[in-house]
Amino acid sequence: MSIQVQNLTKQYNQQRAVNQISFSVQPGEIVGFLGPNGAGKSTTMKIATGYIQPTEGTVEVNGFDVRTQPMDVRRSVGYLPEHNPLYLDLYVKEYLRFAGSLHELRGGDLNRRISDMIELVGLGREQHKRIGQLSKGYRQRVGLAQALLHNPPVLILDEPTTGLDPNQLAEIRQVIRDAGRDKTVLFSTHIMQEVEAICDRVIIINRGKLVADGPLSQLRSASGGDHVVVVAEFEGELENPAVLTTLVGVEQVEPLGAGQYRISARPNTDLRATIFRLAADQNLTLVGLRQQENSLEGIFKELTK
Repeated sequence: MSIQVQNLTKQYNQQRAVNQISFSVQPGEIVGFLGPNGAGKSTTMKIATGYIQPTEGTVEVNGFDVRTQPMDVRRSVGYLPEHNPLYLDLYVKEYLRFAGSLHELRGGDLNRRISDMIELVGLGREQHKRIGQLSKGYRQRVGLAQALLHNPPVLILDEPTTGLDPNQLAEIRQVIRDAGRDKTVLFSTHIMQEVEAICDRVIIINRGKLVADGPLSQLRSASGGDHVVVVAEFEGELENPAVLTTLVGVEQVEPLGAGQYRISARPNTDLRATIFRLAADQNLTLVGLRQQENSLEGIFKELTK
């Protein structure tokens, strides 16, 4: 296992930030580590990288125990923390040279790695600037270059796409996807589309406890199966939206604005014909009707509410 977490607990005075969680990540997996703010994600990642010690339980990274072999763990991990700590007065290359020297990279090897990472994360046009002159998105790229610089077998990334614009998001997703070909990647994010786009598996924790672990398809099946939501769009707002809740098989109706409603059905129920008949019977103009997969966002809300 690249990452092995067993019965991990972290206690801060009276607060239990992480409560007896266990999971493992295989070599080559890209795993999304999800949970609401305060769920214990960053605490777990800090323990896995050797920054803080667990109260109970064990964590092994690349075969090394974080308690007894912390330096071996740090050599094995590329880590991008949630709050990216950078020396703002250093130039990009100067900072990466410093970071590489901490991993005992020297001379031509270091220069080649710096050039490769600058190209990989898209810092070419910014490489001669001071870090303090960069936008938040480009500072994230510097942090990601630092995490990859020593070519670690394990990447632990805490919200790596914070502050990126849509174009940058696509580029960094591709970087993470490429890294996952020969590395283990555990990363946290609040952007569900990111997870759906690149992850092999999802782990969700809530209030310090593990509430889900598995491929997205498996989580969808466990939460009631695929295609249980219909989005109906009417011409204008309905005078009486409550009429939708009276339909057989409807569990919940959520107004989306502009005449659109997200209608949740009971498992294995197709509401499209029923909604079409309702529109015809009540002289309503139905301009759109589509089934929607049970999204990761919906699963996340269900498991962490």
